[in-house]
Amino acid sequence: MTCLDLRSCRLSPVLLLALFAVTIVAPLSRTYAAATQTPPVPTNVENAVVKVFSTLRYPDPFKPWTKQAPSEVTASGVVIEGKRILTNAHVVLYSSQVQIQANQAGDKISATVVGVAPGIDLAVLKLDDESFFKTHAPINRAAALPDIKDPVLAYGFPTGGNALSITKGIISRIEFVPYNFPVSGLRIQIDAAINPGNSGGPAIAGDKMIGLAFSHLDQAQNIGYIIPNEEIDLFLEDIADGHYDGKPAMLDELQTLENPALRAFLKVDKSVEGIVVHRPDLTNSSSPLKEWDVITRIAGTPIDDQGMIKLGADKRVNFQYLIQKVAKNNKVGLTIVRANKAMDVELQVANDRHTLMSDLRGQYPSYFVYGPMVFSRATMQFLGFMRNNPGIMSSLGYIGSPLITRLGDTPSAEREELVVISSPFFPHKLASGYSNQSAGVIYSVNGIQVHSLKHLVAVLRDLQDEFVVFEFDHRDGESLVFPRKEMVGATEEILTDNGVRAQGSADMMEVWQTKVAAASR
Repeated sequence: MTCLDLRSCRLSPVLLLALFAVTIVAPLSRTYAAATQTPPVPTNVENAVVKVFSTLRYPDPFKPWTKQAPSEVTASGVVIEGKRILTNAHVVLYSSQVQIQANQAGDKISATVVGVAPGIDLAVLKLDDESFFKTHAPINRAAALPDIKDPVLAYGFPTGGNALSITKGIISRIEFVPYNFPVSGLRIQIDAAINPGNSGGPAIAGDKMIGLAFSHLDQAQNIGYIIPNEEIDLFLEDIADGHYDGKPAMLDELQTLENPALRAFLKVDKSVEGIVVHRPDLTNSSSPLKEWDVITRIAGTPIDDQGMIKLGADKRVNFQYLIQKVAKNNKVGLTIVRANKAMDVELQVANDRHTLMSDLRGQYPSYFVYGPMVFSRATMQFLGFMRNNPGIMSSLGYIGSPLITRLGDTPSAEREELVVISSPFFPHKLASGYSNQSAGVIYSVNGIQVHSLKHLVAVLRDLQDEFVVFEFDHRDGESLVFPRKEMVGATEEILTDNGVRAQGSADMMEVWQTKVAAASR
């Protein structure tokens, strides 16, 4: 699956879809009447669809002190209630400038991103000149999901022309699937042609908007995806306080109850249907779920042996879809069968899944320069860039790099995050004789295990030893030994020679300068 504006998708992390128990609903065959019927065209849609122009400055994971060169993208958006423009997150993430242009208009209006959710790929814009909305009313949005085989129109400004494009098709599938890790949500599949530039454009069924175009399937004909209104409403409710918290989700690992031997092993009869807990997210005694529990109901709704629930007369979706609807104070009621006894439990759900390698989510990476070395956090974007080089990935796997072996692991007190040398050494005699350690994960400094990037900076700040010794967390590596005073003394010269304006990002410099500030008082 590919988001529609390819240039603005380069930093999307490589998703681990195996972490999700997803079952695809088979598409219903379309009838001739459904395939040929043209839905009515609401009169205000063309006036509500806008073209979005974004200038994007992506971070450079290998040179975290700078940004990539500007890139220009165009996409689509739609006027919604509250004098706002709705579009996709990937259209405006890392934008330095955003403008919109109405259909059949000659002028552009500057816009500001006021809400963004990279996980579910939604964003809201405010216009500098709100008089625009006097002549461009918000689009009417449907309150309920459409039905399979409903006719649909997709509006937007795809590549290949400048005028508004309208394509026709039907609703093919409705599923609950992964979006951008770790977020899942409802997704509507349509066969109306959507292409790069359609991102953020509305999909219309009957006389109302049913969702927002955001991606299409590579190497397939006319398989496009839209984000339904239900997901849009959850996003808009979340950002109403000016902050996006995220969607509640269940982080426990599950497996289906389809295999007869598994059913016999658990000693459950045919009357018991549900999904099996493979590994609880919480392993301590406070966890309401245990290994081999069978979850049979969520908020009273039955779950089948594939982990699916019925949604209306013609839809089945993953049971975790209900979490976003029934969660109260981030808790969900479940019915489970444990040792042939049914019981009700209350499960704590989370808005995020923290891992050793985080996602930047629209932020620029933190970094710190020490002598000829540049340190940063390992992120999904950093790893994603290297995935384009099979040779590098093979080498990382061979040496047992945590970038490969610990992908998806959760943080602990000993290891809050992975700290890497993000760039090749800056040219300097201090690095003479050492091999390139770019992408090396730091294990310790002078025997002190490194917990995080901030911890590394604090350790370097407080060192009094004659030498500083870096150990790496992989096989077949070398230890790096430097004279400490020379490393500190050479840093400013190295920064100047290589055009680096700051030794570190603001958060890292705050740590580095703490001792200096204290000493000056």
